[in-house]
Amino acid sequence: MGIFDKLKAGLQKTTRQLRDGLDRLDEMVGLGGLSETRTREIDVDTADTLEEILLMADVGVAASGEIVQSVGRRQRRGESLRDLVKQEMLRILESSNAPIAITSKPHVALIVGVNGVGKTTTIGKLANQLKGEGRAVLICAADTFRAAAVDQLQIWADRAGVGIVRAREGSDPAAVVFDAMTAAKARQRDVVLVDTAGRLHTRANLMNELDKIRRVAGREVPGAPHEVLLVLDATVGQNGLAQAREFTNVAGVTGIVLTKLDGTAKGGIAVAIAHDLKLPIRYVGVGEGVDDLLPFAPRDYVDAIFLEKW
Repeated sequence: MGIFDKLKAGLQKTTRQLRDGLDRLDEMVGLGGLSETRTREIDVDTADTLEEILLMADVGVAASGEIVQSVGRRQRRGESLRDLVKQEMLRILESSNAPIAITSKPHVALIVGVNGVGKTTTIGKLANQLKGEGRAVLICAADTFRAAAVDQLQIWADRAGVGIVRAREGSDPAAVVFDAMTAAKARQRDVVLVDTAGRLHTRANLMNELDKIRRVAGREVPGAPHEVLLVLDATVGQNGLAQAREFTNVAGVTGIVLTKLDGTAKGGIAVAIAHDLKLPIRYVGVGEGVDDLLPFAPRDYVDAIFLEKW
């Protein structure tokens, strides 16, 4: 499958929630068949229904309100509500989009997030992808708190064919990071992916440990961590925004990895993230396979939701 087809398959539930709802609304208000010379404003009831459709897809209160206002201000000439919403969603997603720039060696990426969001599998898939791009990758297993976490990461490292720096369960995570930075420099690795323990964003002691990891990495490799990727589970919806704000305050998050999009009708959360947090979405997870972590492309994402390419 190509990227568009994978996204389309992963976002089926979001498509049913969002596109189908907008098409029904267009039919109700008769906007879909306007000629290029006719215009029509949406009334209050239509605006309320449109906002409800967006909220059900987890576009978020602030982003939904902005989209409804923008659509209401525009003079529609032969454009359906679906077309206008699609344009507004793309505008919001593109406003915060930025590709990862690997300009240093080693490029250190810290992977953070709460338990259960898919950090370990994300690291394995990302390592596999980077290796496929010709990058020499090293994984740092700094999640020494959770039982079997290091063993799980070892399996992913073996599957991707990349090296791993690990220690015994219960070891100091910052010490493991120090060893990984030293090894990456000695082995001339291009990228270091640092796994961290799944931290509850309300647990101050664990967040302080994360800050210690950042300091150690920065002391050993200038500018590290160059990227702090927060892994968010799309199925938790707006709760993910609260997690992201807390992690950004403590860990200086620079990008988002949005996982489990294949199991939710809330793919609009990507728009809420871009609108509310002004953080780029770096990757999206649309399945369990090793190739199901995709670089985020706003146009492809919106096209896949609406089952059409511009």
